[in-house]
Amino acid sequence: MTDGLATREVSAQPVGRLTVWQGAALYIGAVLGTGVIALPALAARAAGPASLLAWLALVLMSVPLAATFSALGARYPDGGGVSTYVRHAFGARAAAAVGWCFYFAVPAGAPAAGMFAGAYVTSALGGGQRTTTATAVALVIVVATANWFGVTVSGRLQLVLAVLLVTLLLTAVLAALPHAHVANLRPFAPHGWLAIGPAAALLVWSFAGWEAITHLAGDFRHPARDLPRATGIAVVVVGVLYLAVATAGVMVLGPAAGTTDAPLAELLALGIGGTVRVLAAAAAVLLTLGTMNAYFAGAARLGAALGRDGALPDWLARGSSVGEVPRRSLAVVTALSGLALVTTTAAGVGPSPLVLLTTGSFVTVYALGTAAALRLLPRGSLARRAAFLALVAVSALLVMTGWYLLWPLVLTVSALCYLRRRARADGRKAGKPGQGRVTPRQTGDVPGER
Repeated sequence: MTDGLATREVSAQPVGRLTVWQGAALYIGAVLGTGVIALPALAARAAGPASLLAWLALVLMSVPLAATFSALGARYPDGGGVSTYVRHAFGARAAAAVGWCFYFAVPAGAPAAGMFAGAYVTSALGGGQRTTTATAVALVIVVATANWFGVTVSGRLQLVLAVLLVTLLLTAVLAALPHAHVANLRPFAPHGWLAIGPAAALLVWSFAGWEAITHLAGDFRHPARDLPRATGIAVVVVGVLYLAVATAGVMVLGPAAGTTDAPLAELLALGIGGTVRVLAAAAAVLLTLGTMNAYFAGAARLGAALGRDGALPDWLARGSSVGEVPRRSLAVVTALSGLALVTTTAAGVGPSPLVLLTTGSFVTVYALGTAAALRLLPRGSLARRAAFLALVAVSALLVMTGWYLLWPLVLTVSALCYLRRRARADGRKAGKPGQGRVTPRQTGDVPGER
C-alpha cells in the first residue's frame, strides 16, 4: 500500500513536543540499557577477545535496523509503532499479533532490568535479595510516575539521565585506558571462531530498543525531520559507548574480563581507585532507569493505540491521541510488571527467564517490522535497502533465538483468539452473528488516503 497525501502532510506538521535531543536521549536509554552492566563479561566468557567481533557485528546491524524504523516512524507517526506499520502492510491480524508481542514483553523485561540494577545496589549496600527486589520495585515506581505526567516530562528526565550516563561511561573507559595492554588480545579466539555466534546471541539483549521510540513518533515536534536526526545521534553514541566499554574490558582486564560479574566496577576501580561500588551501583541504576523509562513510555502509548484499534479492550484507548497521556495503559503495564516481579521473586528463579522471553518477543517484532518496511517504503529508496539488510540480519537472530520463540507464538495465538471473540461479540450486538466491527485503522486505511 502506498502513502497518501494526507499521510505525508501529517508527518510534516508539528504535532508533539519532544525535541531532537530528548528523542535521542530516549533512544540511547532504550538501546544502551542494562547490557553494558554485565554482558561484556558474558560475551568475553563465551568467545574471549573475539567477542569484540560480535559487538562490532551487532553495532553494524543496528545501522540499517535503526534507519528502517526511523523511516517508518517518520512516515507513519502513530502511537501504534511497529503494530501500525504491520497493519498497513499485512492487515489487522498481523498488527494485533506484533502489538501483543511488544506490549506484553515490556512487563517481563522491565522487572529483569530492575533486578540487574538491584544486584549492583546489593553489592554496594548489602541486604541480599531484599535490596535487589526493593531496588527493582523503586525503579518501576519512578518510571511509572514520570510517565504518568506525560512524555514531555519523561523526555526531559531522559535527557538528564543520558548526559549523566554518557559522562560516567566515558570516565570509566578513559580512566582505565592507561592500563590497557595489546597482549591481552592474545589468544584472540581461545574458544574457536564459532564461539562468536553464541556471544552474539547473548548480546541481542543489549541491542533491543531500536523499535521502542517509534511509538512516540507522533510526540515529536516535527516527526519527519526530528525522528531521523534523533536516531542518527543515538546510533553513533550507542555504538561508540558499547565498543569502547567492551574493548576496554578486554584490553584492560585481560582474562579476568570473562570472570567478573561487574566489569564496569572493575574498570572504575583500576582507573580511579578507592571504593567504586557505589559509583558502579549509580551507573547501573542510571542505565536501568533510562531503559525502563523509554520502554514504559513506548508500551503505554502502544497499549492505548491497540485499544483504539480494537486489538485490546476499548477501555485502554484513552490517551491514544497525540498530546494525551495514556494513563490507563500505563497502569496496566505497571501492574503486570509488578506481578512479574513478585512471581519471579517468589519462585527464586532470578531475571534470566524474563530476559529470554523478552528477547524472543522483540526478535519477532523486528522480523515483522522489517518485513512490513519492504512493502511500505518506496522502491529503490535508501531506507528500503536498509530494511532488506535489517531483515537478513534479523532472520539470523531468529535462528539463534531457538525455542524461546514459543512465547511470542503464544502471544500471537492469544491475540488472534481475542480478535475472533471480539468480532463475534460485536456481531451479536449488531444483530449479524459472525460479523465484527472493522474500523478504518483495522483495514490499514489512513483517513484521507485512497
